[in-house]
Amino acid sequence: MNKWLRCRTSESGSWEHREGIQARISELRALLNDREEAYREEEGPERGRKEKLLEEARGELEKAEDAISPDHSPRYKNAAHVIVGRIHIDAAHNILLRSSKNSEALPMLPGVLAFLREHLTPDDPRRIEAERIVLAASEESPPSEVQREVLLEAMGVARQARVDEAMRVRSFVYIVWWIMLGLTALAVLITILGFVDPGAVPLCFTPEEPNGSEKVAVCPVEMDRIPKDADPAETREVVAGAAQGADYLIIELVGLVAASIAAAAALRRMRGTSTPFAVPLTLALLKLPTGALTAVLGILLMRGGFVPGLTNLDSSSQIIAWAVIFGYAQQVFTHFVDNQAQSILAAGGPGAATSSTPKAVAAETVGADGFSG
Repeated sequence: MNKWLRCRTSESGSWEHREGIQARISELRALLNDREEAYREEEGPERGRKEKLLEEARGELEKAEDAISPDHSPRYKNAAHVIVGRIHIDAAHNILLRSSKNSEALPMLPGVLAFLREHLTPDDPRRIEAERIVLAASEESPPSEVQREVLLEAMGVARQARVDEAMRVRSFVYIVWWIMLGLTALAVLITILGFVDPGAVPLCFTPEEPNGSEKVAVCPVEMDRIPKDADPAETREVVAGAAQGADYLIIELVGLVAASIAAAAALRRMRGTSTPFAVPLTLALLKLPTGALTAVLGILLMRGGFVPGLTNLDSSSQIIAWAVIFGYAQQVFTHFVDNQAQSILAAGGPGAATSSTPKAVAAETVGADGFSG
């Protein structure tokens, strides 16, 4: 129980990913034990070479198990342990393929081909050559040692490509997290400054009353009358007096609520992700401080006369209503981040490299057996 609690407190990635890696380790370890029993019947230097390879594969499995263990450094657990575990599992699988006999390697070839098609582009020469070798292999004509080296090289490149794809997702998530934290800190700082000096940059307007006799200072919380013949200095003094420390807090909260609604609405276009990094959650959290800040900036732009015809709002309710609109409008800016996230996930997802067979390989297959594909 204590071990489980240590693992849960130190792990930020998906629990399923960790258990999947542990299951794969157990599967490969059982396969290595089986191969070791089979190789004991062999004699000569070949037996020693294969036993050494199996020992190296076991070492890689131990490294993978150590990476996902609860005793590893918690700083290493921010979903990176999943990538590290897969790297060592891939290395163990490559060593297993290298130590296998031709008859033992033959059943692995369909999986090798599927993996290469998933992570290498159709015009990659290593993928083209590997496809030619796999499609030509059979029980009567298994891959030669040279051909196996070609497959192992292609597998190594494809696995590195998978790691690079995961690292791009991780880097993107970290960038968005830091931006989100920076925007949150900025929103909090603006709120604090609003309480320290409410009249410095008030979120107030000075519309005329319907009878046109005098003006009023309208703020998100309070309002006050401006004397009829007040000069600009007196008007600023009245506006500063009507401004409250809670003005910025209210506008930011309204913008945050509107951004939350926008984040919920954006989920209809957001796909889930099989990566250990919480991309959709990170994008949703980015919208919250962005909405709070766009609400404040929108009200300031209106107060500065940036929007023609809307230089003066008549009541506190109108100010809050426009804060809702500006808070929701953060979607205009974060929409580009959403698109970038979808592009990165699509580039790193299954089938990203397309699995169509190159024309050269298809042509050779047709010529060899008279059938296409």
